[in-house]
Amino acid sequence: MQRYFHDELQELRNKLTLLGEKSNDAARLSVESLLEGDLEMVDRVLALDDAIDELEKEIGHACMRYISLRSPVSTDARLILVALKASHDFERVGDEAHTIARKARDILIREGRLSEPLKFKEMSRLSSNLLNDAITCFVEEDIEKAEAVIKMDQEIDALNKHHYEILTAETMQKQLSDASRFDAVLISKSIERIGDHAKNLAKEVIYLLKGN
Repeated sequence: MQRYFHDELQELRNKLTLLGEKSNDAARLSVESLLEGDLEMVDRVLALDDAIDELEKEIGHACMRYISLRSPVSTDARLILVALKASHDFERVGDEAHTIARKARDILIREGRLSEPLKFKEMSRLSSNLLNDAITCFVEEDIEKAEAVIKMDQEIDALNKHHYEILTAETMQKQLSDASRFDAVLISKSIERIGDHAKNLAKEVIYLLKGN
């Protein structure tokens, strides 16, 4: 019976990892669609959102089923709680990717490819790496990596502030329409939120392993 319980929990871990990977792919592709001027890629990101939502529901149902049938305690109970919270964070990453893709499409239709001095590529790379590290620290139960994720989030926050300052500057008003500048601010904020969700997962991993 213990083996059966173990298999259920391992399947839950696998689904959560898959959800994280899908969410990270959507986030990365959403920014890439803007930088590459690729409207077909925008559509691919929008289509991923449904798959992400469905997988989150599966994880939620699996957690509730395990709680009702197994009455978990201690480490297993913490894993279920972390799985529920982490799946919500990953679903929110998918939502942010959806927002980025929609705003990217609007900018591309108005402006063509975005060629202004914005650091979306660097910001996206940082957030993607951060999310990947957060997934890894969950899979490998690595507290040190989890603590590093929390600290690295500050770099993304700084880039978001940089973008806000550039996009609200008077010189930029002559280069981009007000609507596109506003959409670019929202894209930057969405990438920053993806970093926040990675940080949340890292905190949840620390809770899972330390119990506090």
